[in-house]
Amino acid sequence: MVQNPPAPSLKTPELDYPNSGSDAGAGLSSSGTPAFSPLYQQIKGLILQSLQAGEWKPGDLIPSELELAGRFRVSQGTVRKAIDELSADNLLVRRQGKGTFVATHSEQQVQYRFLRLEPDSCNRDTQGPAARQILDFRRLRAPAEIARMLGLRSGDPVFEVRRVLSFQGLPTILEDLWLPGNPFKGLSLETLANHQGAMYALFERQFGVRMVRADEKLKAVAADAESAETLGVATGFPLLSVERVAYTYNDTPMEYRRGLYRTDKHHYHNELS
Repeated sequence: MVQNPPAPSLKTPELDYPNSGSDAGAGLSSSGTPAFSPLYQQIKGLILQSLQAGEWKPGDLIPSELELAGRFRVSQGTVRKAIDELSADNLLVRRQGKGTFVATHSEQQVQYRFLRLEPDSCNRDTQGPAARQILDFRRLRAPAEIARMLGLRSGDPVFEVRRVLSFQGLPTILEDLWLPGNPFKGLSLETLANHQGAMYALFERQFGVRMVRADEKLKAVAADAESAETLGVATGFPLLSVERVAYTYNDTPMEYRRGLYRTDKHHYHNELS
């Protein structure tokens, strides 16, 4: 019988700081004085550690709240609150009657967390998936700007990918991507060309790299001659520029992406709450 690994040590707040109350955990603030975090935040951190270590892979069913409560020696309500936050962060997915699963980019609703372009005249299902064409792929030493965006040193190995995404035969997105060389060792043009789904799904399945969040910067630009020709528009045509840094666990940057979007038949949609 396979046994779970021993639970990480979790000291109760009462043992560390008798006056802190039952919902606080110990830590140090930047000034060196004791600081306290809710117990459910500690449990959230421990679950994140297990996700990062690969104990549960994308798409896996994680242990029940009751099992996790026993593992971490806390109440089921504390575990539930931690899982609620991880679900809100799109790291876990609750499925009625089935349990809680590690989110995966193979699921359609997760894919669209990072692709916010929607058609003006129909919905995404009617539009159909994007057709992807790789224009260029190479391994190079990181220029200073790319190294800075990926948290690398200048000259570290990176992969550069240029591709076009088309919807219903219309070239719509021109993208340049840079990936750190070591986590994506073995990536090839053939691998990218043969993969038909979301690129982040490929990253998590083949390289064990899961993108959990991204920072984006948007602005309006005019198409230069090269992008105009690739996207089938006139030079000077208005495009939406989207720069993105995508991160895996522990806020480690794993991708820097620059995209040029046609918005004459699409719009960029975001839901704020």
